[in-house]
Amino acid sequence: MLRQVLHAGLRTSFHALGRFVAGHPVFFASAPVLLSILLGASFSRYRVEEDVESLLAPKHSLAKIEGNLVDSLFPVNRSKHALYSDLQTPGRYGRVIVTTRKGSVLDPVHLDTILKLHRRIYQMQVTVPATGFNSFNYSFSYLCLPDDKNVCIIDDIIRAMEEIQSARTSNRSVPGWGPSGAVRGPGTGARGEGVRSARALQLTYYLQARGGLMDRVAGQWEKAFCAELQHFAALHPKLGLYPSTSSSLRTDFQFSSVLARCPLLASLGVCGVLAVLCCSMRDCVRSKPWLGLLALLSITLSGLTAAGILNLTGATYNSTYLGIPFVMLGHGLFSSFEMLSSWRRTREDQHVKERVASVFEDVMLRLSGSTMLHLMTLGLAASPLTNMEAVRLFCRTAALAVTISYVYMLSFYSSCLVFTGYLETGYRHGCFCRRVPKPDRLDSKPAWYRCLMYTRYQDETQTTNPPHGVGHAHAHTPNPNLTHTHPHPHPHTANNPAAHGARTRTRTPTVLYTRAQQRYFSSYSPVIGFYIYESAPYWNASVQRDLLEYAKGFQRISWLEAYLNYLSDRNQSTSQPRENFTHTLRHSFLREPQFAHFTDDIIFAERGQGEEPDVAASRIFLVAKTTENKREEMSVLLDTLRRLSLTSRVRFLIFNPSFVYLDRYAAAVSSPLRHSLLAVLFLLGLSSLAVVEPLVSVWLGLTLLSVQFGVLGFMTLWGVELDCMSVLCLISALGHSADCSGPLLCGFASGRGDSRTRWVRVALERHGVPSLQTLICYSAPP
Repeated sequence: MLRQVLHAGLRTSFHALGRFVAGHPVFFASAPVLLSILLGASFSRYRVEEDVESLLAPKHSLAKIEGNLVDSLFPVNRSKHALYSDLQTPGRYGRVIVTTRKGSVLDPVHLDTILKLHRRIYQMQVTVPATGFNSFNYSFSYLCLPDDKNVCIIDDIIRAMEEIQSARTSNRSVPGWGPSGAVRGPGTGARGEGVRSARALQLTYYLQARGGLMDRVAGQWEKAFCAELQHFAALHPKLGLYPSTSSSLRTDFQFSSVLARCPLLASLGVCGVLAVLCCSMRDCVRSKPWLGLLALLSITLSGLTAAGILNLTGATYNSTYLGIPFVMLGHGLFSSFEMLSSWRRTREDQHVKERVASVFEDVMLRLSGSTMLHLMTLGLAASPLTNMEAVRLFCRTAALAVTISYVYMLSFYSSCLVFTGYLETGYRHGCFCRRVPKPDRLDSKPAWYRCLMYTRYQDETQTTNPPHGVGHAHAHTPNPNLTHTHPHPHPHTANNPAAHGARTRTRTPTVLYTRAQQRYFSSYSPVIGFYIYESAPYWNASVQRDLLEYAKGFQRISWLEAYLNYLSDRNQSTSQPRENFTHTLRHSFLREPQFAHFTDDIIFAERGQGEEPDVAASRIFLVAKTTENKREEMSVLLDTLRRLSLTSRVRFLIFNPSFVYLDRYAAAVSSPLRHSLLAVLFLLGLSSLAVVEPLVSVWLGLTLLSVQFGVLGFMTLWGVELDCMSVLCLISALGHSADCSGPLLCGFASGRGDSRTRWVRVALERHGVPSLQTLICYSAPP
């Protein structure tokens, strides 16, 4: 009884609201337009998000914590041999992969061309600021990251190629490089075979970006670097150049908005045409083609208002927001089609105010519940429960947009429905707004004119008219008891940014560079830092065995392994007392020129006066052999070493910047499932109050869970990755499945006195048509 009282009270309130909106249509039509125009002026404060890592990586990632610890222990220095900036923070850099269409990149003609490219990059200058008396020209020699001798750090392959070119010019052999100028690999003897050919090589130019000015100059240099490579590639088509910079990912991520502009506009255009067709009927008076475009206009105005609010609050834009128009499109079109379907079920002899009030009474409770479930689902995803910043920001913005879209449907679109209702009362054409002649005057007109002006003209003095059919292409006289069924919440959030994003992911330089790197440089993993962040008894033989076992199977740069070999070569025991072990390490091993670079890999902690310090922390570097499934192997390797760190008596961690992105998969799997369960629980509580039939809540909850797990199953079957866009699709699938199944379940459950077949047919006639119209308009453009 409590549910029935609450249900009746809400319906009465919406009936009164409908009469009020119908009584002031000009105000409710003009206010949203003026508000959108005023807030649209705030685009002067439009800002784009610059930090891509914060968007795509988990916010509370374990790898981020590990990275902060690594940076505090071993800050990147300027030593040539300890330049592990790629291992910790890449900073500013320009990088290019050079390939050849035919032959080897070490062939004389290609080698000369690559060195020419190197010299052009060195001589390239950028002017900051672009104009003015304070402008200054910056070259790479001014911006480069210097070593301890204040010389620009460049790759060893450049020096090797310069020596080969010089030796070839003077007709002499190159010491240390294989016969005929072939580059010797490590460990090759005097007669060993050198590296005679190479399919590709990679050059990196590191920049220093300390301070705001230098960072701005380095950013301009990166842009000029890409432009220079593009120009050089056009002049030398025999070489393939694949550039990448520290800002390439951010640039391409932002540029996806530009790439998606034309497809998005085309999709909206196709959607507008389909919306017009879905709102049209054979009857020219009762046809409402303009309502389809006005529904899109209402969605556009609400989107402009939401964007204005975001600009005024200082929010930043990122490319994931491209999916928000599709969320609004699905929710808004479904609402408009439901209102139009309810309008066609009202009595035509009623006044327009009464018809609008009946529509509000019949539809708005369902649409309000739909919007509340939208906000609940999006709100959960926008809460701190979500560990992915891109998903959280998207859902927060989408929740704002859906709220404004709901308000504009109540005001702007409802006012448009009032105006078209007056046109229908005056027997005016639904498209041209011209009064349709009576049948006796149409008989003398041409056939095309009679077809264009066809309507079921009725005498204006007639007071009783049968209601219209539910469908937009046929007439149907429903049971009078079906005029108002029990409304219930059923959301609709249709979003497909993943499919839209897939179209834009195939045109960017970052993708081309990544493909080239995977093709030519994917045999080994990135350099993995193995950090022992607490004091450990390195002099203990069992600890030495454990650390050597951990690094077994990797390519290693290890001070410990080199030190143990150093002791063995001098016939000294590797298991010594702490004082002897540390004294030999500090005063003998690290003072040897060939081992001096290990100084940056060890942190000593003083104990007391006259005592040898402890090794407080240290690091070694590992590189793993990989296959084609590089990312999957890295994920497995990360999990394995992390589990090992929990049981090892030596406290260590491993880190590489890519681990920040690998952590997202664990967060992405649990997030949509958690949101699904919470949203279903909210739905059960909400619908238990608003829906008279309690079983409908249970059926709807089970339907939502089954659809969610079904979507996850298909994603697994098709090999779809759980990135931020996939998570957004899973979250929005809740609303879409509720929109499709909720009205049908409630319509069937409210049936009384007739057969089940009858009520299934009636439920499909009443609610199947708006769902089908929304599906057609939404799914056709992508």
